[in-house]
Amino acid sequence: MKRVFLREGQRVLFQGDSVTDTDRDREDFFSLGDGYPAIISGLVGSAHPELRIEFLNRGVGGDRVRDLRRRWEVDCLDLSPDWVSILVGINDCWRLYDSNDKTEPEDFENDYRYLLESVRSKGASVIIMEPFFLPVFSGMERWTEDLGPKIQIIRRVAREFGAIYVPLDGIFAAASARCEPEFWAEDGVHPTPEGHALIARHWLQAMNITL
Repeated sequence: MKRVFLREGQRVLFQGDSVTDTDRDREDFFSLGDGYPAIISGLVGSAHPELRIEFLNRGVGGDRVRDLRRRWEVDCLDLSPDWVSILVGINDCWRLYDSNDKTEPEDFENDYRYLLESVRSKGASVIIMEPFFLPVFSGMERWTEDLGPKIQIIRRVAREFGAIYVPLDGIFAAASARCEPEFWAEDGVHPTPEGHALIARHWLQAMNITL
């Protein structure tokens, strides 16, 4: 029998960069944007309205792990979530290739650990989604050199902290074998509606939510 993770009345917080942000309204406390957080909220609410799960989105476009750490008190801990869903790391890679601004693996791990340690200290649970990209443009294949080790760090700390894990890099790679990469993410990073639906579907599966 599958364990049911979400409980009645719980609060789920989505955190990350632009892939999570998706143009949410900063003036609206409950705005979820136009991406996978809104899809997840709609599906869970329609299938299990009796649970009355509250979903919040605090993704910020352009953020790296260090940026989440700077705003973590206000945008995470002060919100008292029961679950924190984290998808971050692609900008830690991207900035190396577009701005020659490298995030060292040691700093990346230290900041990521801070996020998880502080959440655990508050008694919240974590679901981690690994960052991903699809090599849509020439030269993007090189990104694996930087992102690959960061994904390994995320996998290691996810095991250590007992987080639920969604291996998005592999999921999107498999999806791009079925349909061209641009179908899932036009620029290789920001998902299309189909890409966001793919994220939502695997998030729900990882959380053992039946629809």
